[in-house]
Amino acid sequence: MAISLVFKTHSWSEENDRGVASGWHHSRLSARGRTLAHELGERRRHDDLAVVFVSDLRRAVETADIAMSGSGLTVVHDWRLRECNYGELNGQPAQTVLQNRRRYQDVPYPNGESWRQAVNRVGRFLKDLRVGWSDQRVLVIGHVATRWAFDHLIDGVPLEDLIAQDFRWREGWVYHLSGGEQATTEASRCGQTGRTR
Repeated sequence: MAISLVFKTHSWSEENDRGVASGWHHSRLSARGRTLAHELGERRRHDDLAVVFVSDLRRAVETADIAMSGSGLTVVHDWRLRECNYGELNGQPAQTVLQNRRRYQDVPYPNGESWRQAVNRVGRFLKDLRVGWSDQRVLVIGHVATRWAFDHLIDGVPLEDLIAQDFRWREGWVYHLSGGEQATTEASRCGQTGRTR
């Protein structure tokens, strides 16, 4: 009884254009991001999805609204899919926020959360997903922390290894979530250019 989980990062935001790490800020999609969201919708049109789960941060919600427009699919907003909360560093230059991310693997950002806390928050979403969506294909639209949680909790990749790598954007990832704790993943066909935050 496996769940096929298609993961997609939110589309490019105005703060991405400015080199800002949004964190929990509700940044908007840029013109480029809206175009990418339309393209996502075209790619997912024949994907036989049962439901779409999306972070409740504005850039993710906009991505889902544009991509899923007219699809008839239920889109569920879930705050647990949010990016890591950088606390006082939300909305600061990405280089400032992310250059010291190893320091915040287990220690929270000032008035925010640690990467491990963010991963565990997404883990609670995965636990609930297993309950109601067995043998279904679902789309999740989220952030770096969302994807790292899937890599860590589904595939068993050490969090410190994920934090040490630069995040590389691509069209998406597909994970196979079993009824138990173990699962496998397969990378979808994708490009390897650009980044998202």
